[in-house]
Amino acid sequence: MAPLAALQATFLLALVSLRTGGGKALSEPSPLTPESLKVSIDSSQQSLLLQWSVHSLTHHQELKMVFQIEISRMTTSNVIWVENYSTTVEWKQVLHWRWVSELPLECATHFVRLRGKVEEAGIPRPSSWGNWSSWEEVDAQESLGPGSLFVFPEEKLVEEGSNVTICYISRSHDNNVSCYLEGVRIHGEQLGPNVSVLTLGNVPFVRNTGTNFFCKMNQTRDIDGFVLFVFKVLEEPKGFSCETQDFKTLNCTWEPGTDTDLPKYRSQSYTLSEAFSGEKKSCEHKNWCVWQVAADSQEMYNFTLVAENSFRKRSVNALFDLVHRVRPMTPLTMRLKSISATSATVTWKVRSIRHNLMYLCQVELHGEGKVMQHNVSVEEDGQHSFGALEPATEYVARVRCAAAEHFWKWSEWTGRNFSTLPAAPSEAPDVWRDVKPALGSCNVTLFWKPLSKSQARGEILFHNVLVENLHRPSGSQLFSIPAPASGTEVALDGCSHRILVTANNSAGTSPAAVIVISGDPVDKEVEEERVEHTEPGFSLSWKPPPEDVIDYVVDWCDRPWDTPCGLQWRHLGPNSTSTVISSGAFKPGVRYHFRIYGISPERMAYLLERKTGYSQEKAPSDAPQVLVYNLTSHAFTLSWKDYSTDSQPGFICGYYVYLRSKAEQCHPEFQKTVLPDGSVGCRYEINNPEQKMLVVGNLQPESSYEFSVIPYTRAGEGQIGAFTKVTMPDEHSHVLIRIMIPMTACLLLIVILCYLKSQWVKEMCYSDIPDPRESRVLSFLKLKETAPLTIMNVNDCVPDALEVVKKPEGSKIQFSGARKRPPETACTRPEYIYLLPTENSPGSSGFICFENLTYNQAAPNSGSCAHVLGPHKAPPSQLGLPTPPENLLKPLEQNYMNTLAEIPPGETTLNYVSQLAFPVSGDKDLLPAKPPEPEPALCCEYRMQMAVPLGLASPSPNESSNCSPTALLEQDHHG
Repeated sequence: MAPLAALQATFLLALVSLRTGGGKALSEPSPLTPESLKVSIDSSQQSLLLQWSVHSLTHHQELKMVFQIEISRMTTSNVIWVENYSTTVEWKQVLHWRWVSELPLECATHFVRLRGKVEEAGIPRPSSWGNWSSWEEVDAQESLGPGSLFVFPEEKLVEEGSNVTICYISRSHDNNVSCYLEGVRIHGEQLGPNVSVLTLGNVPFVRNTGTNFFCKMNQTRDIDGFVLFVFKVLEEPKGFSCETQDFKTLNCTWEPGTDTDLPKYRSQSYTLSEAFSGEKKSCEHKNWCVWQVAADSQEMYNFTLVAENSFRKRSVNALFDLVHRVRPMTPLTMRLKSISATSATVTWKVRSIRHNLMYLCQVELHGEGKVMQHNVSVEEDGQHSFGALEPATEYVARVRCAAAEHFWKWSEWTGRNFSTLPAAPSEAPDVWRDVKPALGSCNVTLFWKPLSKSQARGEILFHNVLVENLHRPSGSQLFSIPAPASGTEVALDGCSHRILVTANNSAGTSPAAVIVISGDPVDKEVEEERVEHTEPGFSLSWKPPPEDVIDYVVDWCDRPWDTPCGLQWRHLGPNSTSTVISSGAFKPGVRYHFRIYGISPERMAYLLERKTGYSQEKAPSDAPQVLVYNLTSHAFTLSWKDYSTDSQPGFICGYYVYLRSKAEQCHPEFQKTVLPDGSVGCRYEINNPEQKMLVVGNLQPESSYEFSVIPYTRAGEGQIGAFTKVTMPDEHSHVLIRIMIPMTACLLLIVILCYLKSQWVKEMCYSDIPDPRESRVLSFLKLKETAPLTIMNVNDCVPDALEVVKKPEGSKIQFSGARKRPPETACTRPEYIYLLPTENSPGSSGFICFENLTYNQAAPNSGSCAHVLGPHKAPPSQLGLPTPPENLLKPLEQNYMNTLAEIPPGETTLNYVSQLAFPVSGDKDLLPAKPPEPEPALCCEYRMQMAVPLGLASPSPNESSNCSPTALLEQDHHG
């Protein structure tokens, strides 16, 4: 090998000498060793910059040489990089080369050397390397300042997904350093005594402002770090194309993809170049660029779009003919004309950009969810007519155009809105009714659904309701219901009526919907059946009636029919016997009621079937109010008869009766269960929803029980609420109750009878004192002419007779309070004193005896009391008589209502004595035990109404006793 290498070197030197010597004899080749090698550090780019020269070249000599460069790290023997660099070398030329290091240069010492050789193409001769230059040492740590911890690089720009090498230098002996990337600890490897290297693989993009990396010493808490800026990968532009609208400019557009620029580093750029003209332009925008069309009418263009940033370069090409890339401008002056209810005409104008260039225009009409499209070929002016349009409908007409011969792209749309004119409604409204019978009449509630837009053909302004009496055509009534009302109420008499409902807009009236109400509109009684809800909805079926029908109507409501509700209905054909009612408005836990009607040829509706059901049943929402009856010592009865099941969120299947006590024992009919509160109770199931009563027996006397009644449906039972407490009575208490109840009833009956007979008892025992104004005595009185008719005024009355009662001093008159019989056995006869003048005396007048039939009921021989008193002589034992009338009236004016029980001895006054004087206990003592000679009547039964002074003397005992209406006069006994 050595001889061969020496031979190659000799041949090379000879060849060089031959070339330089102009055919002279080959001389000894001069060595081509690189000299003046200098190495510098660029920390920002993390690279080494090499420069050298080759001094062995002669003047004007040029050689193509290859230089081999070696780079070592830490030591010269640790070669980490070898690269061959080819270039043309001239005399006194300084050569440059750059090497970028993955490891920051501050982290280790680097050594560089190189050698060269001549490389002449086409000359087959052996080549040999020259001598190596001396090692050039580069140590960036010498420029580090004071500090204990350094992290490199100081700032780094990388592309997403690349690898990054980081190192830190620690001047501490223990080298206890921790490093973190976005809070995640990163572990490294020891490179030297104080240097560690960390490698980040597949670096992700975190944020536009960069990714944070730092290291810290655990003892001194020194910290150092840097920001790692990550660029997204530059993408190739997509959809690159160019087009013209006026043959003057080309508008080139593309999709740039992901933006790779960062706020601090903006390096993404786009360049547009054309191959035929050789022109080049930097684009200001990232997604479009404008190119001026060549003045020499260049037809073919070959564009290249180059996208570039700090790490990558992407490019796309486009080759086209200018005529094939024409996109017309937006059409001008679009107008609508000849608009009617069903047609319209649209016109427009195209901007001409070249003579004899034909355009293809597309006309679209949007309305009612439909699109009508037509193509029209035009040169400049365009026109198109649309027919079969919907009345009173809003439409949108728009136009766009493109080159007809070489189609490239459509222009932008231009459009106009317009509305067709209204027309009379095309369909009769969908009408239904609900009839509520009344006394001799009925109330009809009409409902109608709003017409669809295509049926209304304009805004509905009102509905006309015409009510015709089929028995009296002249009794028709017309009602106008303004929109948007959807119903009205009509009161009808007992006759049959036909109701016609029409919808009206500004253009006319719709056909009429006809409903006939019979004179007896009451629906027949039909049992309501349950219907199940399936996934599609409520499946209803019915039997066709024997009568002819022209239609079926199914209506439904979420409440019972006797209450107002949101009525819904559906019309079905005459051949239908089933249907499925589905609606998104059906709510779980709501009972829906359905009715199926048949419509006769006379347009009368009659009820066929009733259905009811739930779209989804729920557990009962409330529990019944339970009452306790027949409470005994061993049983009681529960009743909840007023519990309504129609308003529940499901069909009530039965009831659970819960019973609990302190003993926690259940009877055989009950099942032991655990209640929601954790207590133990007993449960009894009633599987008949109509049974709303339960007798709970076999209970212990004087014990407390708690019960609760909970209904249940197929969805489950209701929530168990509060329990009601019942305390059982003593087992002997019912005997006492059987005794107390009759006694209480008897006592109550006696109280009632006493209350009812209280008036009778009062009249029998305590009769009312009669009103003197009602006495007939007024007919016999001669009143003063000037005095009013007042019987109680003594001055206005002339006394008939006076009863003089005289009692010795020291004795008392005994009345009802003293029941002892006086010692006399003979009847004290009344004596009359003629105080007033009589017929036989001068100036005297006759006495008058009053008869009061009211008080004569107890005296069988009361007729003897109606006598006129005869003449009477005063006995000589009496005081001087007669007494003048004026002296007699003076004592009458005094208070004569003294107490009769006891009169002081020696006192003489006037006593008022009633006309009635039945023999009472005190009076009976005054009567003899055996009356003397028979007399015509009992003299003590009537007393004359009079006033007498007590001081007057008694009449003689021999006076006749046959005068009737007088008062008894107590005689004066003198021993």
